This record gives sequence, structure tokens and C-alpha cells, in this order.
Amino acid sequence: MTAGLPDPAGFPDCPVCAYRFTGTARLCSDCAGRTLQSVADPHCPVCSQAVAPGRQCGNRVCALPEAERGFSRVDAVAMYSGALRDKIHKLKYEGKAGWAMIFGRLLVGWMESHPDQMRGVDHVVGNPTHTGRQPIQHIEAIMDAAYTEDVTRAFPLSPPGAHRLVKQAETARSANRTLDEKRAAATAHAAALTWTGDTGDIKGATILLVDDVFTSGSQLQHVALRLRATGAADVRGLVLARVPWSG
Repeated sequence: MTAGLPDPAGFPDCPVCAYRFTGTARLCSDCAGRTLQSVADPHCPVCSQAVAPGRQCGNRVCALPEAERGFSRVDAVAMYSGALRDKIHKLKYEGKAGWAMIFGRLLVGWMESHPDQMRGVDHVVGNPTHTGRQPIQHIEAIMDAAYTEDVTRAFPLSPPGAHRLVKQAETARSANRTLDEKRAAATAHAAALTWTGDTGDIKGATILLVDDVFTSGSQLQHVALRLRATGAADVRGLVLARVPWSG
């Protein structure tokens, strides 16, 4: 891949890669793409879930009108499986902060290789975690890394410490909950968010909302609806990993 230089180690061997600190977003994204499980083709144009030819997506959110769904579409870097699932857990639940840098590169690499999906985006913001989250505010760490890795400032990312969407109050987590509990948690999460600075920035804007994992889309739906109620014209999603739909 790099003439006269060592080959990248490949995901998930990033910690021992010769390009751990010097690799570009595109280099790391292309390298990881060799081993990550790709989003299936064909897939749902709304939520990126695999669908059989001629079949409808089984996710109820996708069948809703966009005004009720909140977001227009969600793209994923890869599927939530294997090493990617493990390393997301390492960052999210064990605080292994080095993976934030890698995930930031994967996000920026995806943006660079998908200009059509990025066209017209006014703000790229993370779906925030509570300011007191332990062991780490993983979404904020990923977004800070993405800003750093976007060396040409090609994308409307916020600099570290200046996140546009923040969460000041802690709410119930949705992991390992019933569907009704997940919806209630998603509603509470969205209600706890604040857009920092001038809310006029949202009026008529297209916002790319970034998260680590997409399952049913309930949380993204409620956050998107909150942003639209504040004036956003379009909310799109981008996640590191799409969980296979189980119905």
C-alpha cells in the first residue's frame, strides 16, 4: 500500500502499526476496510440494514414518513461485529482512549470517500454523552479525534472543547432494555440535549449526527426530531457500526 514503507498492520492491530501516530484518515480507513464487515448490498436506503432483493426493511422506523422519522438516512462505516464490536467496547466501557483516534480516522476517511453523502452538510456533530459519563465520554473523544484528523478542515466539525450539541443531565441508558424502555430512554436523552451558541445556526441547516452504534434508530430518531423542531432542514446519521437487525 505504501511503496518503500512498511505495510499497515491492519485492523485491529492498530496499536502496533507503523502508522499509528502518522497515518492519514484515508490510509487507516482503506486499511480497516480490508477486514471490517462491510454494509451489505442491497441494503435499506434509510437505515443501511441488509435486505433481501425485493423485500422491505423490517425496521418500523424506516416505514415512517421522514417528518416523523426525524432523519433522512443513516450510513455506517461497517457492521457491528468481530473486532470492531470489541474495540468499540474497549473505548466505551473500559476507557481505552487510543481507539478514539482510530475511530476518528475511520469517520473522516468515510467522509472523504463519500462526497455525495457529505454534500450540503452544515454541521457534523456527535450524539453527546453526559458530561459526567465514566470511564470516558467516548463520543466526544471520537469527535475530537475526527477534528484533529481532518487536517485540511474539509468538514464542518467542531474543535475540541467546543461541541455544538451537549448533554448536561444524565438519563437512563437504553442497553439491555425492553423496546418500550428503549423508547422512553431515547425520549429522555433527546430532551436533555442543548445546542450551544446561537440556535440560529440550526435554522435551515443540514446536520450530520454521528454515533458509535445504530440498532433500531429510536435514539437517533428522537434527537433528529429535536433538531428539526429547533429548525434543522435535514438530519442525517453516520455511525461507526450498524447492528444487524433482529426484528
